[in-house]
Amino acid sequence: MQIDWSNLGFGYFKTDYNVRCYFRDGKWGEVEDSTSEEVTVHMASTCLHYGQEAFEGLKAFRGKDGKIRIFRIDENAKRLIRSAEGVVMQPVPEELFTNMVKRVVKLNEKFVPPYESGASLYIRPLLIGLGAQVGVKPAPEYLFLIFVGPVGPYFKEGFKPTPMAIMRGYDRAAPLGTGTLKVGGNYAAGMVPTVLAHEKGYSACLFLDAKEKKYIDECGPANFFGIRDNTYITPESTSILPSITNKSLIQLAKDMGLKVERRHVPEEELATFEEAGACGTAAVISPILRIDDLDENKSYVISKDGKPGPISEKLYHKLRAIQYGDEEDPYGWVTILD
Repeated sequence: MQIDWSNLGFGYFKTDYNVRCYFRDGKWGEVEDSTSEEVTVHMASTCLHYGQEAFEGLKAFRGKDGKIRIFRIDENAKRLIRSAEGVVMQPVPEELFTNMVKRVVKLNEKFVPPYESGASLYIRPLLIGLGAQVGVKPAPEYLFLIFVGPVGPYFKEGFKPTPMAIMRGYDRAAPLGTGTLKVGGNYAAGMVPTVLAHEKGYSACLFLDAKEKKYIDECGPANFFGIRDNTYITPESTSILPSITNKSLIQLAKDMGLKVERRHVPEEELATFEEAGACGTAAVISPILRIDDLDENKSYVISKDGKPGPISEKLYHKLRAIQYGDEEDPYGWVTILD
């Protein structure tokens, strides 16, 4: 197997195994190892018609010592439980989630990129509603599966500032809807503005709140943060997904002596930020070059020299050092595979 580890993009990559477990007759069954890339679902399954689907994303890293480390399994397990409950699916027990993540990584150990490549193994857990049903109600059974694949940076530019766009004509999620859950419908809602942003040369679409169009929400696939006066500022909202990466960066920012504010962030405050970025599992941190409000014909320049800001850079390298085992993990975020 010849893989150009250092030039991997972010996308699907066929590996040897995925793992699966079915919920039937009121209980979870045995975990199955599978080599198939296909899933058989009834045409009347609730995942196809009523959006009974939730997923997660986490990563495994190979350290300089050769050991494989998985980042914050427990947080992903808890978030999938919240997502499942939010769309009335059977939650996956945390222990089952953790065991299946470890199992699928171990089965595909040869696909975990080497330390010096800068790449990682992306882990995608997926929960879907199955069974023949017409009518909006919970599915009679569920499938939980996990597949993996080696990936490079989410944004092809890597850790380099890129421009983002605000498009007021689109909403990602309603204030009291499913925005706080990791379900496919939220990404479907953001697909049109995201594609339009890409066509116009932007790396992502930055969404405003759906109710008043006054406050920053998130970047679709990632949370937003800004830095000003030694303070890490990130939006408080009832329609954004709580990012595990953002949660980790908040702790690291506190460790570095920064103040942390989680609150409503008015759009006009963008003009005051010394640094800003999008953060999430896939990108870690994607620094923002500038943000253009295309409908209001405004532009907020964040990076004056086209480089990541010093605090963003410290946070990025600190988090990656913990993930790869280069620095101490004081919070127990990393699970080392046996």
